[in-house]
Amino acid sequence: MSLPIAIQVYSVRDDANADARGTLQKIKDMGYDGVEFAGFCNQTPADLKKICDEIGLVAISGHISMDAVLDVEKTVADYSVLGVKYLALAWLAEERRPGGPLWNETREALITFATAAKKAGITFCYHNHDFEFEKIDGKYKLDIMYEEIPADLLQTELDTCWVNVGGENPADYIRKYSGRAPLVHLKDFVGSKSENMYELIGDDKAKAEAQNTFGLRYVGQGKQDFPAIIKAAEESGSEWLIVEQDSPSPDMTPLECAEKSREYLKSIGY
Repeated sequence: MSLPIAIQVYSVRDDANADARGTLQKIKDMGYDGVEFAGFCNQTPADLKKICDEIGLVAISGHISMDAVLDVEKTVADYSVLGVKYLALAWLAEERRPGGPLWNETREALITFATAAKKAGITFCYHNHDFEFEKIDGKYKLDIMYEEIPADLLQTELDTCWVNVGGENPADYIRKYSGRAPLVHLKDFVGSKSENMYELIGDDKAKAEAQNTFGLRYVGQGKQDFPAIIKAAEESGSEWLIVEQDSPSPDMTPLECAEKSREYLKSIGY
């Protein structure tokens, strides 16, 4: 079984926001099968769907914020027009995670949204970072989320970089959620967990300092064991592998990194 390869468009967000059609065409030409969006690239959902259809890219999913989750009707309607099969909550603020003061109301909001999305034929997922790998009474916050929200309403979109940074083996963790992990993020890195590693995500303030201890890299350039990760995804019933690189490798553009990631995956049979 050879899983299709997509890219999270957030990886090339500046290019996509400036020229959606041109950037998506480049993504297609690199050999990507699909795209996961984080916003609509300055297009309407209908226009973005038209572009994807004309280019031949599958709009498989979208990352959304908690604000979008709370705006149930509009969010479900917009992404129904785009035609995605999945939506993933990109992250939760600390107070909304298990153990936080807003977790109970957040859990109910996620259930409400997931129920509406399911009626529209969209599966709701959660996209983790490393901070959900803090424990409460011996259990990871991430695992508590999946225990307290039924699998038919909340699936996983495991980000393999952050699973690794969180202290777990990505392949093993994918298998832990076998049958519940339709989307798997392929993300590479070097170094180890550092206090300011999130400066690498959309914030230049401490990028130079952060690169000394932790750095995001294109797929195949860092320390991740992707053959093992992909094998686990295949054996666990995953449907898509999604490349994501929040900030480019040193001295490279986001599009160059996207191409290098795709070339690496081709080199190992994908």
